[in-house]
Amino acid sequence: MKSMRALLSLWLMLAAWACVAADSTAPLLQPGRQTLYQRVLAAQDCILHDTVGEAVAAVDPGSTRILPPLSRHYVYARQRAADGSDWLQVGPDAHGQRNGWIPAACAVEWNTQLTLALTSPARRDPLLFFEHREQLEDLLLKSDRGARLDTLQAQLQRTGQADGVLAREPSVAIDPQRRFYLLPVLSGEEIMTPDGQVVRLLEVASLNASRAVGPATGRSLAMTDATASAAGTLRTAVVFVIDTTISMRPYIDQTRDMIRQVYARMRAQGQTQDVRFGMVAYRSNVAAVPGLEYTSRIYVDPSQASDEATFMAQVADIRQATVSSSRFDEDAYAGVMQAIDGIDWSGFDARYIVLVTDAGALYAADALSSTGLDAAQVRQAAADAGIAIFALHLRTPAGRRNHARAEQQYRVLAQHAAADAPLYYPIDAGNVRTFGRRIGALTETLVERVGRRAGNDGQDVALAGIVRPDQKRADTDDADQQIRHDAAQVGHAMQLSWLGGRSAASVPTVLRGWISDHDLRRPDVPATEARVLLTKAQLSDLSDAVRQALEAVESGFGSEQDMFARLRSVAASMGTNPDEATRRDDLSGDVSPGMRVGEYLDSLPYRSAIMSLDEEAWRSWDRQTQAAFIDGLKARLRLYERYNEDVDRWISLAHDGDVRDDVYPVPLEMMP
Repeated sequence: MKSMRALLSLWLMLAAWACVAADSTAPLLQPGRQTLYQRVLAAQDCILHDTVGEAVAAVDPGSTRILPPLSRHYVYARQRAADGSDWLQVGPDAHGQRNGWIPAACAVEWNTQLTLALTSPARRDPLLFFEHREQLEDLLLKSDRGARLDTLQAQLQRTGQADGVLAREPSVAIDPQRRFYLLPVLSGEEIMTPDGQVVRLLEVASLNASRAVGPATGRSLAMTDATASAAGTLRTAVVFVIDTTISMRPYIDQTRDMIRQVYARMRAQGQTQDVRFGMVAYRSNVAAVPGLEYTSRIYVDPSQASDEATFMAQVADIRQATVSSSRFDEDAYAGVMQAIDGIDWSGFDARYIVLVTDAGALYAADALSSTGLDAAQVRQAAADAGIAIFALHLRTPAGRRNHARAEQQYRVLAQHAAADAPLYYPIDAGNVRTFGRRIGALTETLVERVGRRAGNDGQDVALAGIVRPDQKRADTDDADQQIRHDAAQVGHAMQLSWLGGRSAASVPTVLRGWISDHDLRRPDVPATEARVLLTKAQLSDLSDAVRQALEAVESGFGSEQDMFARLRSVAASMGTNPDEATRRDDLSGDVSPGMRVGEYLDSLPYRSAIMSLDEEAWRSWDRQTQAAFIDGLKARLRLYERYNEDVDRWISLAHDGDVRDDVYPVPLEMMP
């Protein structure tokens, strides 16, 4: 059976991104590869030399060049010195710049440019870095894993050391959006735990940015960071994104009344300067129905509304539309993206969007959509900005045919790493009183988290005065209790991120160690999120490849045979040897290294779900499912455009490298 996975992987011919003609100005290729260059990370105290085998004593102390730890370097040559040691000629980029020679012993091979971001520790144990893979695997496969973990954590708490453990993650959160850190993946493998959870064991490198901890002890700065002073205030912004189309007036009024009541309670508690509210309204495409007046509009930016009077004055004019939209679905994503991009969030530590709607959202491929994004891409944009999204869905009788689709969308939109379940709350029959109670419970809980500073639950973070909510979501039919629990969990995660920023917490110093990508105690809870570091050229070529692939897939609506023929053509155009590719009738057979699974993706210990899709599965889908697949690719293209325009998050991995080798951390799940 022809494999669609092989075809799709060829679209994503990431290997072609680094392709140049073989000449003396290019870095060395990875063994067995046709287009991927050799890259290494510098270890601590790695000295750059002018010649191979140069003794450290021969280096002029005044001109000693020490490479920044974990800085990335391309390998231009390899040579063995007279004493038998191996040396590397390295440069900061792939464009011919060479800085000198380093001993191979002070470099770590890093050929994937895959790194990790740690998830919030709000509902998991701090990550442990093990010296050997076997120790980690043995722990995960034991039936008494929980008791063993308790022993390890007790030892770490008491002495800062535990047998086989190099370091421990901070108990507070390290936000990679606000302070980028490099946690490169060197290798990895999958295992299955006794309870049936698939877990990846990953070999990583890690470095505390302050270099305050040496590798000799392996102790993390986090051991003291978690108890840093929590003096100061957690500045919080809650922005309501409200559907203001026909029939929404009761909910608009109820939201205003609720905020007025919350302001009264905040005045009584002296919190009026700690919490700000914002308001964004949305409708749908005004080109289709001009009478709608706007697609989305910011009524209140919390950074500019310092008191209740200002807020209330600015929301007084919010009214429901006087004309109907052309469809039942509205442009909800336009409202959410307006809040993400249009609000000044910079002065706030805890950031929340509360979506209020009685209809589904326009899909990315809908001609009326102003964003060209779907729920997953909007959620990622919010996560990149450190924003949590809560969705209150008014399941009114008028929208009964729309409820299931809208729920599916908003459950994806409202996923958050710190919560056990999507932050999605249906309001049956659109009951106004129920809505008022739910939105009040949500807002009050978020505000309460600002002032909760007392208590001690035995966790490190409690030493900073922050209370951890119950770990597991209550199994109850009480929706108000569930929404309060979820808001407390997410609020707790925001507090950990805030405290991490105040205490300058960083990842521990571990040159090489092994971690689990899921929590050791609860393997169903992710501990890490993978990021692929792409250059602008790579991101551009990825967009081009997906765009060509879309054309090929869309051609399949006329003939599946034509579709797969065009996919082969696209795959060949992305390879390093088009002549060889076009001579092959079956791309799922043996092909050159440059044509297999996109050489780059082949080296990763992860696989996108789409990569397992084969032709048989495609044919089993109905037209609606196939269309959703295509819409998802289109939405990713729009997200890649956002990444390209996001100038603040492009990162240099070598301080004197070419700007063309700056990279952007693309979440692995956003890869096609």
